[in-house]
Amino acid sequence: MNVSSVAQLFTVLILFFLVLAATYYVTKWIARYQKQSAFTANMEIMETCRLSTNKYMQIVRVVNKYLVIAVCKDTVTVLTELSEDEYEPPVLNNSGPVEFSKEFEKVLERFKKKN
Repeated sequence: MNVSSVAQLFTVLILFFLVLAATYYVTKWIARYQKQSAFTANMEIMETCRLSTNKYMQIVRVVNKYLVIAVCKDTVTVLTELSEDEYEPPVLNNSGPVEFSKEFEKVLERFKKKN
């Protein structure tokens, strides 16, 4: 190996790491920019229900109104408006961590009952 081959190898490695670092920082910058531009305090998707592959029904909060909308591939249709009294946020059953072994036993019992 001569000196020019070693110098060429180091040059390629330095360029590789420079491109890698530039890619990392540009990705971070774009993510920060998109996060700031996508932020809105007046709109929020509260719930989504998938009806088929490309059809959804959503409850959306717009300022202090709740709208039920149908979202399809090419259209968005307002179905109805809910008052704040009519909308009940989903209650999450947060009773602590789930033990895998107990859940697995339940699945096995259901499977055995079917056979």
